[in-house]
Amino acid sequence: MRLHENEESARLLDFDAATEHDFAVEDQWGSRSRRTTRLRLCVFMLFLASLVPLSLLSASFLLPDICLDMKPGTLLCSLVGPSAGAAQFTISSSTGDGKHVFDGYVSYSIELSSFPDFAGNNSHPNTFSGNLLENLGRYMGSKPYIRVGGNTQDYALYDASLPYALNGTYDLKRSADYPTTIFIGPSYFESYNTWKDVKFSHGLNLGLGGNSSSGWQSLKNTVPLVCRALGKGKLYAWQYGNEPDLYSTSAQGPVRPPSWDEATYVEQWLNGTRMIKTLIEEHCPELLDSYGYLAPAFGGVGNHLKAPKAWAAGINSDKNIKLFSTHNYISGATSPGVTLQDTLLNHAVTKRSVEAHLAEYTTLHAQDPSAPPLIFGECNSLYNQGRPGLSNTFGATLWAADFLLYSAAAGVKRVHLHMGTDYRYASWQPVATRQTTIGTKAPYYGNIAAAAFLGNPARSPVVVEEIPLPGRGNHEAAYAAFTRDGTTLARLIVLNMHGHNTTVGGAGLVPLPSTPARGAVNYTFAIAGTEPPGRGMVVSIQRLWANGSDAITGITWDGWSYNYELDEGRPVRLSNVTVGETTVIDADGGVTVTVPHSSAVVLDFLARKDGERVQTRRGVKTRGGSFRFGW
Repeated sequence: MRLHENEESARLLDFDAATEHDFAVEDQWGSRSRRTTRLRLCVFMLFLASLVPLSLLSASFLLPDICLDMKPGTLLCSLVGPSAGAAQFTISSSTGDGKHVFDGYVSYSIELSSFPDFAGNNSHPNTFSGNLLENLGRYMGSKPYIRVGGNTQDYALYDASLPYALNGTYDLKRSADYPTTIFIGPSYFESYNTWKDVKFSHGLNLGLGGNSSSGWQSLKNTVPLVCRALGKGKLYAWQYGNEPDLYSTSAQGPVRPPSWDEATYVEQWLNGTRMIKTLIEEHCPELLDSYGYLAPAFGGVGNHLKAPKAWAAGINSDKNIKLFSTHNYISGATSPGVTLQDTLLNHAVTKRSVEAHLAEYTTLHAQDPSAPPLIFGECNSLYNQGRPGLSNTFGATLWAADFLLYSAAAGVKRVHLHMGTDYRYASWQPVATRQTTIGTKAPYYGNIAAAAFLGNPARSPVVVEEIPLPGRGNHEAAYAAFTRDGTTLARLIVLNMHGHNTTVGGAGLVPLPSTPARGAVNYTFAIAGTEPPGRGMVVSIQRLWANGSDAITGITWDGWSYNYELDEGRPVRLSNVTVGETTVIDADGGVTVTVPHSSAVVLDFLARKDGERVQTRRGVKTRGGSFRFGW
């Protein structure tokens, strides 16, 4: 890949105009005389620009039609500033290595105490949430899987006389974000009826169920209700306990003594899960075919209990764990030194966090080669529900895309992004509260961009590979999606995570009086082994865009907005955002795209026309012609 960075050229563009981002791409110029004319015109306009205040320039004034479609490193670069140089990298075919993701790869974990807000009930279904899930389902071919759980699943007791879904009491000394004394009633389970074609996992209480008579009775009372609610194909998996590795050390209050260890945990786990199976056999034997657990659902790799030790102690002795579920947060909301640029927008931080879980899973898999596949059963940016100004910004959008795609490249099969009512890192706020307005939040756009990049694994499974970017630092990342066992390049995504802030204090609320310059990077990818028919092929460009990394509104994916205010989360194509960009594979087998700081771009090599995409044996076929692009 050849890279050209030209900070000064970006200064000529008002990239921060709220609706303008016409980034033209390299094309085939035609005759030498036409090229000379365009060069002269570009020089003349650059001269005019030097006479005009920067604030009066617009994104369409200079570069989109004339200057940015010049090849990087030509006259434009020498006029406006030095290039960062060129380095050649290649995208090679993938080995595959069984890295195909599962269906519904982009999925969610919803706090048990918040689930009625997100889903509604029989009389008042939350159609806004349903629309957002539907959007993802269109890209992935199936809707996200929903894990209902979190810390509050281990506080919840059942009260058959409760006339409403949930009664929660807050103890601000324990948590201001969710209740820590909870009773759920029969109507709680109506929330599982509101979303069509969604599979769920309901979290059962081990925190109290394993060591108190009230908790044990609640377990026995609740399982039949879960059976009834999740029959007819709605059951994803069972859960028993949330983050038991933290039971003796939890900041919200320990529920086990300091002597808590893997052997005691496994004993309580087996006792509870065997009771659950007995209850299933009695009340819903038809669900035995899909019986299995997301486990052990540990909160991390460095806590009091260790997953490999729990495995060695026999947690899966009944062979009922269907997915090895672990939880991952890259840092904490109040952890020292956490910033948007150096934490969320830092690819090295994300990579290090994921790799720690892979190392643990590798150890476990060496113990037991039959261990079930790895998923992130709960994850997000910063634990303790995120931090305002970080977890709810466009920077978190880019982080979500990077995290999801690096996890896919590393072999994680499915990712459940956690959220709850009023949580700062939530992908959407399902209802209006005193603290938070209802609406689609910034992280959702990173979720849907990743889903679009991965596509439908049932129709066209992909293998994701990270593309190394030597010398580019920690604030850029790129991934390739290969079809057919790693032999054909389908899509490529580039994330430029260099921060670009446009609001006072980076809070995303009040615009700065003077918009700062926005840098950009020109990327040219050289595709190894492209055959002649691929050269000159048109490549589609889609952008993940906002005014800056601190933006909390005005975010789009390929020109689509999913705002609640527009159509309750349904996709609305904005007329003031440029879409339909293309570039071409040049004579050298390379493809070039400009990516401004704090944005991302997807290049789609499966050529499309009229929305139709049909694969052929060695590439793609579109209506009206065919292209080969492979090895």
